Amino acid sequence: MIVGKGFKDKFLEKEELVKLAREVLQKKNLSHKKVLVIIPDTTRTGPVDLFFQVICSELSIRVKKLDFIIALGTHPLMEEEKIDGFLGITPKEKKTRYRNINIFQHHWDRKEELQHIGTISGEEIGQISHGLMKEEIRVLINRKIFQYDELLIVGPVFPHEVVGFSGGYKYLFPGIAGPQIIHKFHWLGALVTNPKVIGRKDTPTRKIINRAASLVNIPITQFCYVVKEGKVCGFFAGGKKAWSEAADLSSQVNIKWVDRAFHTVLSIAPRMYEDIWTAGKCMYKLEPVVENGGSLIIYAPHIKEVSYTHGRDIERVGYHTRDYFLKQAPRFKDVPGAILAHSTHVKGIGTYKEGKERPRIKVILATAISKERCKKINLSYLDPGQINPEDYAGKEKEGILLVRRAGEVLYRLSSGKVPDIDAL
Repeated sequence: MIVGKGFKDKFLEKEELVKLAREVLQKKNLSHKKVLVIIPDTTRTGPVDLFFQVICSELSIRVKKLDFIIALGTHPLMEEEKIDGFLGITPKEKKTRYRNINIFQHHWDRKEELQHIGTISGEEIGQISHGLMKEEIRVLINRKIFQYDELLIVGPVFPHEVVGFSGGYKYLFPGIAGPQIIHKFHWLGALVTNPKVIGRKDTPTRKIINRAASLVNIPITQFCYVVKEGKVCGFFAGGKKAWSEAADLSSQVNIKWVDRAFHTVLSIAPRMYEDIWTAGKCMYKLEPVVENGGSLIIYAPHIKEVSYTHGRDIERVGYHTRDYFLKQAPRFKDVPGAILAHSTHVKGIGTYKEGKERPRIKVILATAISKERCKKINLSYLDPGQINPEDYAGKEKEGILLVRRAGEVLYRLSSGKVPDIDAL
């Protein structure tokens, strides 16, 4: 059974959102049970603070235990002050009102915190991926979940470069998963390519996530919400169908259709993206509307690092097209799949023939990352101090697009045409 509402042209008021969340929680038989709530980090837009407060007020007096875990995937750990602000609580409240509630953070690289729950065979992976990948995947997940009777997943649903649409069981894998499944399915998404995956519900990578989730033998309820322009326009709660309905609505409000491709796109990264690892979304969501040979500029003067978690690996490998890696596979066999995937997603699709790489578009960083480092990682550079975003405004007819808060809305051509390596 699904509880929820969604609108293309209006938003859910705070009171209505609270009412819907309470309705779901009151219908659940959670008395004397231990409940773990899985939530996103600050790289996702949405009222996590509101849901935190509603869940705590509704469940803390009914359940035996209530805790939260931040589904970081491989993102950096959050500082306590940042967590408090994110959840809308004060340090004093944490020690008083919420003193019995733990707020954990996922550590993807700590073996002692992970548990093996099964293996997806190479044969099954081959079937799911239509032959693109045939390696088995060992599924590891944060072992804390097995200390609880029920899981509640809370998070937004946006178009996503690796799985098609985010949300739902993605908060398990990669949210609180171990490294192998994270690396494998990210690389599979790169093999399919961002333009062919993003904004689609039925993808090989989503099927792998669903298959891995079937190995988690704990009841799961999902709070899937849809955000438009920073406000919630849809909320769906329940099982897998809740995510499906949220993805349907997200496809209507978070995909913008345009009549032409652009030779220049200025993609402004919001401050919630603190490195290129996360700000890469400003490329992924706009790659489909950059014309062949065009340029996409990630404008983010606040960004100083390539990746706070994976920077060393990325700087060693650089940013390249998928085919650059595929046609030199032995050279990169020891590089984790998520690193290669991020690299190809930021660089975009392209070819590698006769020892020469030909990206379809030019990706330019206008950040606090120096020109020398940009060259080292194989991306172009612009001095952000020399850019006035207003110079790019209102010039769509001239082939220039300005996106002021990039990273969540996917841009697509009205013709339905998708950039394809085979056409290069």
